[in-house]
Amino acid sequence: MGVIVGGDLMSITLVILACIAGFIGAMVDAIVGGGGLVTTPALLALGLPTHIALGTNKFASTMGAMSSTYHYFKSGNMNGRLLKYVLPFSLIGSAFGVLTVLGIDPEFLKKVIIGLVLLIGTYTIARKDLGMENKFLGLTKKNIFLGMCLALTLGFYDGFFGPGTGSFLIFGLISIYGFDFVKASANTRVLNLTSNITALILFLLNGKVYFLIAVPMGICMMIGAKVGSQMAIEKGSKFIKPVFVVMSLLLVIKMTLDIMAA
Repeated sequence: MGVIVGGDLMSITLVILACIAGFIGAMVDAIVGGGGLVTTPALLALGLPTHIALGTNKFASTMGAMSSTYHYFKSGNMNGRLLKYVLPFSLIGSAFGVLTVLGIDPEFLKKVIIGLVLLIGTYTIARKDLGMENKFLGLTKKNIFLGMCLALTLGFYDGFFGPGTGSFLIFGLISIYGFDFVKASANTRVLNLTSNITALILFLLNGKVYFLIAVPMGICMMIGAKVGSQMAIEKGSKFIKPVFVVMSLLLVIKMTLDIMAA
């Protein structure tokens, strides 16, 4: 059972499996990020070539990100004043990340990311009060500058590599601004959406999106993102924090296995 890229024949089973993976991935992604840990391996397992899988996933995940961004926006948990400063840097960083994707050894980067995610997960567990209450005291020149640096750096990382971007953004926003997990997740959605759209444009220009899977999968991801964002908003930080720790651990395991298999 395989996929014929660019052909007319495709098993409906493959589309259904992609849609199921998309729904689950988007639901998780809307809560703490990391949905790509579900969707990208699923598309590769269905037989899509690597670049087509990445482009197709980016198309569908962008649709999901639009959905979760909308629902977080409606909840009032986004800080529009902050976002107007940091969004352009997320876009610029993502563009540079895609353009320089061949300039850095991805295997070296994987090892660095594994260490960072382990540190973040351990620190999050150790600090029981981290992200449980909103301690945001307002914007200052210092924290605006730090937010710009965060957006630029992680926008670049998302365009270049990607896994763990949502987790890093959530942790960064909590550390810099004192947000709780709900507000950090809400603002992360917008930054992620910006870098996703930037990368998607480049995938589209290079013909790397398989629309017969991308469109139905994207619709399912929009539904999954709605479910995930509503769960996060309604259940709050006590629900999001353990999910955040679990997804960080799964990211470390996934990247470690990738290195061992290489």
